[in-house]
Amino acid sequence: MSATVLDTTVRRGGREARRALRAAPLPENDRPVRPGLEGGRYKPLSDADVLKIHNAALDVLEQIGMADAIPSGIEVMTKAGAILNANGRLTFPRALVEETLAKAARHFPLYAQDPRYDLEPWGKRVYFGTAGAAVHMIDPVTNDYRDTTTRDCYDISRVVDTLDHIHFYQRSVVCRELPDPFEMDFNTCYASVSGTTKHVGSSWVDPRHLEASLEMLHMIAGGEDKWRERPFVSQSNCFVVPPLKFAQDACKCLEIAVRGGMPVLLLSAGQAGATAPAALASAIVQEVAECLAGLIYVNAIKPGAPAIFGTWCFVSDLRTGAMSGGSPEQALLSAASAQMAQFYDLTGGTASGMTDSKTLDAQAGYEKAYNHALVGNAGANMIYESAGMHASLLGFCLESLLIDNDIIGATQRTIKGIDVSDESLSLETIRKVCLEGPGHYLGSEQTLQLMQTEYVYPMIGDRSNPKEWVEQGRPDSVARASKKLKQIMNTHFPAHIPEHVDDAIRAKFPVRLDRAHMRKG
Repeated sequence: MSATVLDTTVRRGGREARRALRAAPLPENDRPVRPGLEGGRYKPLSDADVLKIHNAALDVLEQIGMADAIPSGIEVMTKAGAILNANGRLTFPRALVEETLAKAARHFPLYAQDPRYDLEPWGKRVYFGTAGAAVHMIDPVTNDYRDTTTRDCYDISRVVDTLDHIHFYQRSVVCRELPDPFEMDFNTCYASVSGTTKHVGSSWVDPRHLEASLEMLHMIAGGEDKWRERPFVSQSNCFVVPPLKFAQDACKCLEIAVRGGMPVLLLSAGQAGATAPAALASAIVQEVAECLAGLIYVNAIKPGAPAIFGTWCFVSDLRTGAMSGGSPEQALLSAASAQMAQFYDLTGGTASGMTDSKTLDAQAGYEKAYNHALVGNAGANMIYESAGMHASLLGFCLESLLIDNDIIGATQRTIKGIDVSDESLSLETIRKVCLEGPGHYLGSEQTLQLMQTEYVYPMIGDRSNPKEWVEQGRPDSVARASKKLKQIMNTHFPAHIPEHVDDAIRAKFPVRLDRAHMRKG
């Protein structure tokens, strides 16, 4: 047998052994990446910068304050120490802010229906998930846009349920076929919790809609007491209309959520150059001030209620005024938001992955990748909008959801960093290969040991050689994602909500999701 044939056989045998090893499931702690890896290596703000922004935010709250608080909000916040001025604005003394920060909830889990997916978003632990209110679904082959539906909300949820690198599901699309606001809010929550056992986020426009949804969630949990022990849905609440005004309907829903034991994402979404200052530092100041006001509101209602510090600093393209979700300025603002939450030792939420691209193309890939790399490595706890989004939150693509899962997995690997230990630095492996072995490391014991625990492999990304790629029919990333998506959609039908519970929900509330779509066959 010639040396060439021998080498080929050895390489093929080694490759098959590695493929077999990769196919075997790994325990959670042995995986190369996992939910909650600690970031924090990237810091766009110095410690002095953080302190300046904090002090400026306190000045804003004390000297300018917030407008348009609802009567019940004025009542609880003034009792806590806020001051209602003659111009109708609530101002917040520094002592009140400091008192609130001292008693605010910290280190609270975000529960899932399946405890395996519980999140611990504090310190610099990083979790990626979806979010948004896209009004269009995108076909990446034809580039056609169509209106989003309840079925889309459910389908996105059940795809997220299968993806290792997307750790929670916040509703991503609007149920546009439902003109009634109650039915839209209720069915959004229903479709989301039916499609995944991971933590879910949703939003409501009216307190009555939230009260009905809470009743449904109690039924799923097995009673209100069980729900309060493990609330598996959080409320995304845009309690503020930037700049520095309370959103009245959202504040009514905020009060219901806090009293109902539901964690709240205090979402301030000023857009730099439009509803927030164009200067990035000043935009952060406004966002921080608004979220601190929200934190005072929550703790005035119920001290220690779980609230996520949601500084979502958006960006304008100053040439047009349009939102630019994929810009480098967006990455800087979101990373800086992570630092501010860490300064307060609060669970922080921010956005990343909101590409400006209208379809699944190179622009979408590079904008999402550098945003995720910077925001993830800054240690943001809850990274929303991270998968599936396009057109600066106007469009959603299921195939993109799968490709973004790859991008997030790779980002997590950069967050994990390099293990520098006595074991990893051992010279014995080098000595054996160079002095005793074949002159390469492909089949070494260390390589086989580390190939799963230290290396991440894409689900959609292509690493075949050109010959293999041609033999496969030259598929691009969209084709590979479409193939995988079809497999998931045809086989994954979550059934974690018992049928008798679902029957009871459908008997009491206007569920518009066809049960036939939720079952195989």
